[in-house]
Amino acid sequence: MGTTFDELLAEGAAQPTEGWDFSWFAGRATEERPPWGYSRLLGERMARASAGLDLQTGGGEVLAGIPAPPPVLAATEGWAPNIATARETLAPLGAEVHELPADAPLPFPDATFDLVTARHPTYVPWPEVARALAPGGTYLAQHVGGPSAAELTAFMMGSCPPADPADPTFGAEGARAAAEAAGLTVTELRTAVCRVEFFDVAAVVHYLRKVIWMVPDFDVERYRERLAAMHELILADGGWSMNHHRFLLEARRP
Repeated sequence: MGTTFDELLAEGAAQPTEGWDFSWFAGRATEERPPWGYSRLLGERMARASAGLDLQTGGGEVLAGIPAPPPVLAATEGWAPNIATARETLAPLGAEVHELPADAPLPFPDATFDLVTARHPTYVPWPEVARALAPGGTYLAQHVGGPSAAELTAFMMGSCPPADPADPTFGAEGARAAAEAAGLTVTELRTAVCRVEFFDVAAVVHYLRKVIWMVPDFDVERYRERLAAMHELILADGGWSMNHHRFLLEARRP
């Protein structure tokens, strides 16, 4: 593990960014989890489903944790570097992984699935979700709230666009309205604010390279001055913290 500023920058920049495995952050950062336990809920629902679909599965790491897959299991992912990882990770579950942009029509017949899930989707094609769900089927997802990690964006870029609570993906009430407009009945909507703390600047670098929408033009050299300021704060205070905003949405097709 590096100790100097330049060593830490190089270490964070060298880590691969494919998939959603955050195990590298152990000892370097901590994240408080929402109280509802999405992974547990996902496992319980998939075990009861006859046909399940996981949207924007990343490298398949979260879905791979379910204890028992349904007889039919499919997943979508739009970022090319994740496709091979997801197919390899989900092969033991018998899942078929479709390479598909987040905003593309779903390549499935009407009423195919009794469960559609997603963890931190960047976009939800609500009419397509409603179409692909069988009558009585359920959409269950943990979403990223609009102001999530705004402190980091503001620190690096100098400002952060205000969150829009009506945004259909990144605002809880906007997501509720979009789901209902697509014909779904929202049965649960819960929100949580979770503290995140970084203990070295390498973790900040890797996070910004992995979660690319936080600082869209992030580059280590371009942001070297701000990273140096972050490094000094971490040395002085023992860490630097921000908040993740999450919401759990469950909706049913009548």
